[in-house]
Amino acid sequence: MELLQQFKQYIQKENLFQPTDRLLLAVSGGVDSVVLCEMCKQAGYDFIIAHCNFQLRGEDSKRDETFVRSLSEKYGVAVLVKKFETTQIAAAEKKSIETTARDLRYHWFYELTGPAQPMTDNRQPAPGFIVTGHHADDNIETVVMNFFRGTGIAGIRGMLPKQGKIVRPLLFARRAALESFAANTQLAFVTDATNFENDYTRNFFRNQIIPLVKETYAEAEKNVLKNIHRFAETEQLYQQAIEQHTKKLLEKKGNEIHIPVLKLLKVKPLHTVLFEIIKQVGFTSRQVDDAMALLQSDTGKYIQSATHRIIKNRNWLIITPNRTTEAQHILIEEGDSNISFEKGILQIERHSIDHHQPSCDSHIAQLNASEIKFPLLLRKWKQGDYFYPLGMDKKKKLSRFFIDQKLSLTQKENVWVIEMDKKIIWVVGMRIDNRFKIKDSTQQIITLTLKGQ
Repeated sequence: MELLQQFKQYIQKENLFQPTDRLLLAVSGGVDSVVLCEMCKQAGYDFIIAHCNFQLRGEDSKRDETFVRSLSEKYGVAVLVKKFETTQIAAAEKKSIETTARDLRYHWFYELTGPAQPMTDNRQPAPGFIVTGHHADDNIETVVMNFFRGTGIAGIRGMLPKQGKIVRPLLFARRAALESFAANTQLAFVTDATNFENDYTRNFFRNQIIPLVKETYAEAEKNVLKNIHRFAETEQLYQQAIEQHTKKLLEKKGNEIHIPVLKLLKVKPLHTVLFEIIKQVGFTSRQVDDAMALLQSDTGKYIQSATHRIIKNRNWLIITPNRTTEAQHILIEEGDSNISFEKGILQIERHSIDHHQPSCDSHIAQLNASEIKFPLLLRKWKQGDYFYPLGMDKKKKLSRFFIDQKLSLTQKENVWVIEMDKKIIWVVGMRIDNRFKIKDSTQQIITLTLKGQ
């Protein structure tokens, strides 16, 4: 009963949810999630159960599913079960089993609590919160793993009691207390035999690393829990400082973020601030040094995460989506043949002068290949841009060129250019730069064709 009272007090203290809220309990069948069910029932909360069958342990996976279904009968609540082809999905996405299972689990849970959620028992309202059985020992393991993984201060402050829709009302309790509660209330639960194996990272830290540390520092786990509290408060101050820096540095332009290099170089501590900026778009701590190198690199250099690129363009770092249809700054690499972007599809071909077919079509640019150096940058034009229009030896600002072409304001806003080494080689769909035209000495030609307008 003491643990139940602490459970209620923790929920109230952390403002996890209200007594009238409907909850989605993530239940594996293990002792922590079974205790979670029992406590929610005794406390009088309205809940349903969700169980993920990752089909990783053969008959044991089936046993766990059957057991969780029996819990729904015991408590008189609905149970939702979903089977996942976890091994196949992990292989296809080239991710670990642990990461894949976590992603699948939470993606499904969010679906169940989202606006398009399926109706549950007796057409009752769908749950508003995802409740997990994570406890203090889980948090200790998470912090230790994150320390060695290198996740920054957010990682070493551990899991929070509440993050959006996810709440963790057992985070105050140690595993031993939950096991004692289960024994005293005669709760049945299933045991995952793989918890005693070290194939998965968390198990390795739980079974090997932490016990080894405790041989030297007997109070290691208690000390980590104290540090979690300290780091949680430290992170609040840390995030306030990061927000001040990002407000001054980041310029949002459509789907892109632009950062002035000269201003960024004055920031201290530069390495830390840069990490906090780029981790939001999928870059890891191991890539921060590469991002730092971009500050001194030539235009056109870039690094890439799973979802974004950081491109050095003159005195700017540009963070842009990898999906070119969403990006405003797109790199064209040697060997690229088709680039999809906002204005259409750009086709790139290289051929010899013998196969050259002259074209007067403004949507086709024919360039002297010997003058072209990749990568090229496809981007929207901006004030101050200039080029040497074909047939002219003097430069002209694009703003003046557009006036000569009698472009409307809307047409101007939709003009793209291709840039190479700070030189515009083609005002896309309009005119090439005279410096890159085909000459008598030209042997190879690069043809750029705009399609899909």
